[in-house]
Amino acid sequence: MTDFEALYNAYFHDVFLYVCSLSGDEHVAEEITSDTFFRAMRGIGSFRGDCEPRVWLCQIAKNCYFSYRKRQRALPLEAAEQLAAEEEPIGEALQRRETLCRIREILHSLDNPYKEVFMWRALSGLSFKEIGALYGKTENWACVTYHRARRHIKERLEEEEREA
Repeated sequence: MTDFEALYNAYFHDVFLYVCSLSGDEHVAEEITSDTFFRAMRGIGSFRGDCEPRVWLCQIAKNCYFSYRKRQRALPLEAAEQLAAEEEPIGEALQRRETLCRIREILHSLDNPYKEVFMWRALSGLSFKEIGALYGKTENWACVTYHRARRHIKERLEEEEREA
């Protein structure tokens, strides 16, 4: 077994779950995960070992996912069909999607490292210790940064609700 095969076997599931949490779609997650490992295989020589391999792979996955989202152009008809297929009433589904879109917009408007730390914690489930190590900071720094980002998102949502 090659080193890359061991890497693939050890981290495929973690990367897949991370991408699934980003996309909310298993089919998209499969595609992005495959692309992630393809890119990792091509770039394995550039991996310096500054972080855990899972963190490195999740960074590649995140970049692959955002590239995918930029290329994706969902047709309004497809979105309506998907909403109709959901179990929850369409009004609730629209409200939930609207809220998720607002959270995503607010999240992407945050400055770094708040945006990144929030994504690593909330979407990939990294521990504060792992996030701190990723940035060369302490576990406490990662925890404080995450909670500040979370508070900022919550405050912006509440502010928007008051204005509506």
